[in-house]
Amino acid sequence: MAHRDDLMAAMLDAALAQVPLASEEAAEGTWQERLRALMAAATEAMSRHEGLAAVALGAIPTGDNALLVLDRMLALLKEGGLDDTTAAWAVDLLFLHIAAAAAEQSVYNTKDTGEEDAITAADRRYAALPADKYPMITALRTALFAHGDRDTWHLDVLINGILHTPAR
Repeated sequence: MAHRDDLMAAMLDAALAQVPLASEEAAEGTWQERLRALMAAATEAMSRHEGLAAVALGAIPTGDNALLVLDRMLALLKEGGLDDTTAAWAVDLLFLHIAAAAAEQSVYNTKDTGEEDAITAADRRYAALPADKYPMITALRTALFAHGDRDTWHLDVLINGILHTPAR
């Protein structure tokens, strides 16, 4: 390894080796469900080690395992009927989302406090905000901290947006 960046890239690629890459024949569910599962597995793999997701945010994936994940994502996007350019641009956006979600989860994994503690602390802070200075935050505080499957919603928004926004 030439330097730290090479080492971190190799560590990221090793982590991505843990992502299951079911073949189209062996996989069950719609292409969207399989894409969500693949993205969730990649997010989980990247989030296990502090700093790996940041490596993914700052570089074009070139490691063998990262390329296998990208290739599988592209296959699923093509299965969904996307044209070549839209699929290529979509995989870039989706990989950025994976890296960002993994970076967030990694913070929770490596701190003494978990995600729930962080949310509770932020909710307390938001509850103390003056409504005259932060009218929208105070009005929408309950929705901002609503529990639900945000991860699925995020992916639904991305996938549906990609399907309805072909590359030009």
